[in-house]
Amino acid sequence: MTEQGDGAARSREEDVLRARRESLERLGDTAFAISLRDTLDVDEPTPTKALRERYASLPPDRREEVTVTVAGRVVLKRDMGKLKFLTLRDGTGDIQLVCNQADLDEGTFARLDEVDLGDIIGAAGPVGTTRRGELSVFVLRWAMLTKSLRPLPEKWHGLKDPDLQQRRRYLHLIADETPRRALAARAAVLRALREVLHESGFVEVEGPMLQTVAGGANARPFTTFHEALGVEMKLRISLELYLKRLLVGGIERVYELGRNFRNEGIDRDHNPEFTMLEAYQAYGDYTTMMELSEVLVRESARAVSPVMDRGDTLTIPWRDKEIDLAPPFRRLTMLDAVSSATGEEINLDRADLRAIAERHGVPVDDAWGPGKIVVELFEKLVEDTVVEPTFICDFPREVSPLARPHRSDPELTEHFDLVIGGLELVTAFSELTDPLEQRAKLELQQQLKAAGVEETHPLDEDFLRALEHGMPPAGGLGLGIDRL
Repeated sequence: MTEQGDGAARSREEDVLRARRESLERLGDTAFAISLRDTLDVDEPTPTKALRERYASLPPDRREEVTVTVAGRVVLKRDMGKLKFLTLRDGTGDIQLVCNQADLDEGTFARLDEVDLGDIIGAAGPVGTTRRGELSVFVLRWAMLTKSLRPLPEKWHGLKDPDLQQRRRYLHLIADETPRRALAARAAVLRALREVLHESGFVEVEGPMLQTVAGGANARPFTTFHEALGVEMKLRISLELYLKRLLVGGIERVYELGRNFRNEGIDRDHNPEFTMLEAYQAYGDYTTMMELSEVLVRESARAVSPVMDRGDTLTIPWRDKEIDLAPPFRRLTMLDAVSSATGEEINLDRADLRAIAERHGVPVDDAWGPGKIVVELFEKLVEDTVVEPTFICDFPREVSPLARPHRSDPELTEHFDLVIGGLELVTAFSELTDPLEQRAKLELQQQLKAAGVEETHPLDEDFLRALEHGMPPAGGLGLGIDRL
């Protein structure tokens, strides 16, 4: 836009703001209501979705005797003199309000001129249909609930600027149904996850977010300073180590749904703060966690389908594909996955792996061992291509310091990632319970850090002390809620 165009747009916006302030002054104390009860003498409005479902078969030009009360934001306004039409949007959808001068006293009808797009109002009257069959509320009483002083996205066509969508999420929610549905879907997923775990005997807990040692993952933490204690603290990067302490303490099935914080990059799949589910089951292993993962994903899909108007289906659209989330999921070892992608036999010889990486254009850091190179090959060449739900199993020992060595190959670990649609959704282990081996692995992580490897696990002495009291064999998983 030119400088002249910018100036004209600012001038128009200033005119709108001025006009709305003047309307606010005319409305006086009625511009911001205390409650719906105080204005229209009802406790709660009827959701528009409920009205549409209840009166779906109502024929055209019909008015019921039942009076309903609705409330929401005005998103459309048409003035035809003695007849005014408003479209009201609440959290469940839109409905038309028909305001006929014959149904309202002179002052009540005249005050409709103070209604602007974006205002929140309540209205009461019989429900019915217009001659064209549009379900409507024929207004007998109405009240201003909140006067909007600032215009909303132009003509309600949505907010097209992705940056503005993020910075002013409230506008995106008002203008576009998609993020509202996403929030409803997320709530349905959280309920489904909790129900599955509750029915399976898991106990929900809340671990500390401020920690002196932020362990459980190889990530950079956010740091802060606790003034009263005089110590540096870190925001947690994982839920894992405190949940394992609870296993030691005798809570045999335990989980937490909570926020983690990682002071790292931002992209499609990574955010500095995100929500994780971590669950640990005594006397299980990583195959137990595969079974639990399948149930968690399946029940999440079932919970979301009605929210997204997909009926009872486990097949979901994803970008330009469809994904079937019905178990059982495919199982594939990491070495086989990389071998298939490269067309070369994959082993854990570092020189061979470095040569393979060079042939396939995958950069390798001098400080990386063979396990890290294998994982890098997988992430660069394979992960994005895995669309159907697949357990990528048996990670190299080097990259899994908290996992138990594989029962068939000590160079590997009982560690899987569940990948769906190119996203790593779940990470799970047969948990390492030997405190001496755990110490050795974490000490090796410190050596790697000293050699220049940035992402390493810290050594947590209190966690190791807890393991020395004895932790039962267990399976554990972490599931990314935002990715799900």
